[in-house]
Amino acid sequence: MKILMFGRGTIATLYGWALEKAGHEVEFYVRPGRAATLGSLVDLQIRDGRARRGAAVVQHWPITLREELTARHDYDLIVLSVNHDQLDNAIGFLSPRVGDATVLMFGNVWAEPSAVVSRLPGDQVVWAFPGGGGGFTGSTLRGGVLKNIFMGFCEGSNRTERYQTVRALFKDAGFSVSEQPDFRTWLWIHFIMDAGLLTQGLAVGGQARLVASREAVKQSVLLVREMIPLVQARGGTPGRGAALISRVPAELLGFLLHRLLAGKNLYSFIMEEVERTGHMTRESAGLYARDVLAEARRIGFPMPRLASLETVFAL
Repeated sequence: MKILMFGRGTIATLYGWALEKAGHEVEFYVRPGRAATLGSLVDLQIRDGRARRGAAVVQHWPITLREELTARHDYDLIVLSVNHDQLDNAIGFLSPRVGDATVLMFGNVWAEPSAVVSRLPGDQVVWAFPGGGGGFTGSTLRGGVLKNIFMGFCEGSNRTERYQTVRALFKDAGFSVSEQPDFRTWLWIHFIMDAGLLTQGLAVGGQARLVASREAVKQSVLLVREMIPLVQARGGTPGRGAALISRVPAELLGFLLHRLLAGKNLYSFIMEEVERTGHMTRESAGLYARDVLAEARRIGFPMPRLASLETVFAL
């Protein structure tokens, strides 16, 4: 399969590398003028969750960057994994250039998913979510991928051959695929979980301090708990996981989550690299809370706990 990763960000690079290693032809689209700045080599210092114990990978990986894209391209799959605040511009660029390619939406979304992709041909859109992260320092990428990715359907998205092809693509590359029956709600729940953890991390002075404090982790659980009814107010249908967060004592959930975050595991390693490479700033990490609070205020939904921390994440 010929695959175009849109941008040379962390997620695009991690999964572009994994898919190329699985035998696919992978290229990266970057804005005009960026290829010379980025260079044609990535220094990988990552961990691969598909291997036992998240084996370390240290590799100088040559990549192909493209600064032009026309509708007459021959890509089978375009992977769109930019930050959610960049999606509108990215889709505006892609919409007249999609051709016959499948477009994989591969990241966070807080807006209505069908509205986000409304300018794309719906039967060519597939939704999934990565399990990985990290960050760049120059041309060096530090981070990792988990074994699992998530897939599902949103209104109007492809549910047949294109979806199954993408699913097989990841499974053949050694990933496990967890399929979610209501991917719209799943994306929103994931978004508010990010908002809760990132906001509390900003409040205590960083991810390292967050994971060191059981009380701080408990406070992040309480933030997420406050946000779940907002997902319902927007028309989402939170499932058993959200019910667990809402009903189980926050002290117990905080204890369990603290053990995960503070443990020496691949997930905690990825989060450490996200912070170490400068991606836990007020501007980037606070974006999630800003968007959640703006939506709550737009529909008149009270969110006192999050609002009390606004000075932590406001620009």
